[in-house]
Amino acid sequence: MEKKLVNLKIDDINVEVQEGTTILEAARKANIDIPTLCFLKDINENGDCRMCVVEVEGRKGLATSCIQKVEEGMVVKTHTPQVIQARKMVLDLTLSNHDRNCLTCIRSGNCELQNLAIQYNVDEIKYDGEKVKPKVDDKSPSIVRDFKKCILCRRCVSTCKKVQDIGAIDCSGRGFESCISTVDNISLNDSNCVFCGQCIESCPTGALHEKVDIDKVWEKINDPEIITVAQTAPAVRAGLSEEFDVPIGENAEGKMVTALRRLGFDKVFDTNTGADFTIMEEANEFIDRVKNNGTLPMITSCCPAWIRFAEKNFSDQLEHLSSCKSPHQMFGAIIKSYYAKKFNIDPSKIYVVSIMPCIAKKYEATRDEMEADGIRDVDCVITTREFARMIKQMNLDFNSLEETQFDDPMGEATGAGAIFGTTGGVMEAALRTAADVLEGKDLKEIEYKQIRGEKGIKEATITVAGKELKIAVASGLKNARKIMDDVKNGKSKYDFIEIMACPGGCVMGGGQPIKSSKTRSAVDVRKLRANTLYTIDKKSIIRKSHQNPTLIKIYKDFFKTPGSEKAHKYLHTNYEKQEKYILE
Repeated sequence: MEKKLVNLKIDDINVEVQEGTTILEAARKANIDIPTLCFLKDINENGDCRMCVVEVEGRKGLATSCIQKVEEGMVVKTHTPQVIQARKMVLDLTLSNHDRNCLTCIRSGNCELQNLAIQYNVDEIKYDGEKVKPKVDDKSPSIVRDFKKCILCRRCVSTCKKVQDIGAIDCSGRGFESCISTVDNISLNDSNCVFCGQCIESCPTGALHEKVDIDKVWEKINDPEIITVAQTAPAVRAGLSEEFDVPIGENAEGKMVTALRRLGFDKVFDTNTGADFTIMEEANEFIDRVKNNGTLPMITSCCPAWIRFAEKNFSDQLEHLSSCKSPHQMFGAIIKSYYAKKFNIDPSKIYVVSIMPCIAKKYEATRDEMEADGIRDVDCVITTREFARMIKQMNLDFNSLEETQFDDPMGEATGAGAIFGTTGGVMEAALRTAADVLEGKDLKEIEYKQIRGEKGIKEATITVAGKELKIAVASGLKNARKIMDDVKNGKSKYDFIEIMACPGGCVMGGGQPIKSSKTRSAVDVRKLRANTLYTIDKKSIIRKSHQNPTLIKIYKDFFKTPGSEKAHKYLHTNYEKQEKYILE
């Protein structure tokens, strides 16, 4: 049943919207800007900060537009002197208890509070007084919390609770002592946080940010004894250009490769090739489980935040997880084994840097089991944002860089590897290979569009070699919990499941360019970035992992077959229960 339409005026503009719409939503439909701080569409809509106040004709006081519903005949004014004064007061009070060292802040130039202070010409702080005690939690390898930059908007809290269903952080204390913290004020590293980084993407200031590892990378680049190798995840090329004022969704691959060479990396490889290896091993593992009555459903294992979530919350179901390492860890192991041997390089002299859309990859690279023969698979992980900062430090004009290709012989990848970066992509890539192997032929229908798109849980039934396979794709840990509850209770109907921690997959990872709440409300960022990867796949000459000639050669010369003893040594891993923090 369609909702009733409501007519109102906002700043003398006639607006017609559905009943139940907020004033803020109605204004945005009419391209009228009402500023917000705490608002995050569908996630945090509580009206706490009062930055979005407006005047409603005939009513006393100001209305909070993000929660106030429209009414027939309503007349709204968004920029009267009273409204402007109220917003300035909100900013004054917020800034009075804020670390205002903007020039040295990681979010300078991309801070919603800073932008509002500029917009409203805040040139002095009227209510300056005592500030919260400086405190920084940087114990984890992935994420830093800077309490003095927090404005108590609660966007991170709502994201952690409502989107990810983890609740690692909440608002504690009262009055001036209020702060966003963990249970018992422990470090995020010791909490139930899985390092997905969605709280960082939600934060309007620099209160939450990734652990910055740029200096480590520069040190190795400048060491003549070290061979530095960069590898880039598929989602990075779909987001990097945004850091240089380019519209969302531009494919930055060629310029990205050139930039890495200009930074000083000795070799630049494509993690998409690592994704092809992951598919070979994962598809082989799935086929083996299907044929030999192995544990089903099998669940993908390439997302480290999902793995940490499973180890903490479903430790009795870990046998369902594929034993495959993630693409960048596999690729790091290959670079330091096969590649090092082929070119007679001491693997201890190779320093592998993974450029990732994800902050959980930083944690993943430090896990004890991510090594072989005492050599770490990956030495350092930097995010898309950190990579962009390095480009700016070198004073490179990114948008004018020429486009170049990845280095051979490790740069060749398929379209299947590219779509790893979006929800459903891992499953689709695995099915392309698994279906060919089970059918014993080169199938022409290779796009599984029923598992594409924005839905948090997608499912399909496909027939391969006369056998029906039930598959599911989940993105966002709230959806993962729903899937896993059924697995644990023996109610799962699926054979194969893909799970990604970040809603929308890696293109929306915690290390990607941060978009303001206004942009996130107006634009489908996920879709634009995902379309970039699907376009890469569509244009690829080779679109199936098992047909990658580089991969075929390396198996022939080194691993022999998927699932071999040597493949398990370098490309597979194991998982163990991690204690969940419980308040006693």
